[in-house]
Amino acid sequence: MIVDDSMVARAVLSRMIETDGGFEIAAAAGTAEDAIAALSHVRVDVILLDLEMPGAGGLKMLPDILKAARGARVIVVSSFAEEGAEVTVAALGLGAADTLPKPGTGRFNGRFSEVLIERLRALGRAEHRTPPPVKSLNPITTPLRAMSAAPLGILAIGASTGGIHSLGTLFQNLPEALGAPILVTQHLPPPFMDVFARQIATAAKRGALIAADGMVALPDQILIAPGDAHLTLERRGGHPVVRLDRRRSASGCLPSLDPMLTSAGEMYGAAAVGVILSGMGRDGTTGATRLVACGGAIIAQDEASSAVWGMPRSVAEAGLASAILPPDKIARRVASRAGEQNWK
Repeated sequence: MIVDDSMVARAVLSRMIETDGGFEIAAAAGTAEDAIAALSHVRVDVILLDLEMPGAGGLKMLPDILKAARGARVIVVSSFAEEGAEVTVAALGLGAADTLPKPGTGRFNGRFSEVLIERLRALGRAEHRTPPPVKSLNPITTPLRAMSAAPLGILAIGASTGGIHSLGTLFQNLPEALGAPILVTQHLPPPFMDVFARQIATAAKRGALIAADGMVALPDQILIAPGDAHLTLERRGGHPVVRLDRRRSASGCLPSLDPMLTSAGEMYGAAAVGVILSGMGRDGTTGATRLVACGGAIIAQDEASSAVWGMPRSVAEAGLASAILPPDKIARRVASRAGEQNWK
């Protein structure tokens, strides 16, 4: 489904998508309100949504569109979705699976077309579910690992496509005090990071900083990997201190979950807990393997609540997960490791 007030944009996007042969345009709308009305009688897998339109606009109506979409994923395709634009991170936080800057007139071709088709394929078919979510058609049969009862020493969270919304839900459901440092690696380019950190701090109701070399990892403070470096820790003077690493990772991602999870496992052992949220690909599996080998535990987001069940599925299928849960229940499991005294 294409939602854009420009007839030219709708026509060009439709032609571009249908030329690929793997997709069908099921509906089109010129406003968010028209899209919600159409979704009452048509089912789609992915919605391409502009933000600047007549009426309330795409951003304000995004939660209502997602509610009406019955499981369909939303990709924001808008001139507003520029690198570092606050509206981009806001859309991701509200539940958009991905964003793409809309090219200027006459530039809907070349690399933009390739990236759009790649993102559409990654999101795949929607489950078209009505809450409560149905079980996956292909459930993971690998047994879950036992989780250590050791007090929580560090929480390391990784996410990619669809992960910002999941992060918000997780942080909103964590108790105010965990008593442990919190590390976050989210696949985002550097210009987004300041806005992302502010959004996470608001959701978590605690400090959130872009990590820099030499920072001490303090209990209940969130340290976020910058967009151009892996976040790792080393011990200095008895304290865990940030060391940024820009070497190529096995997954090819920068930042990558792998160095963060490896570092957390090697430093904290059984007291380390890693969380893998929504995202495409396999980033995090190598680091999760190391963290588990050191005695730590991995919790993966479940398929029903993930925009893209790639990274969580990879660790689950590898037999590394101690639990596979939606973000709110992940928060409860993490809190149980922090001790009952930390519950409000």
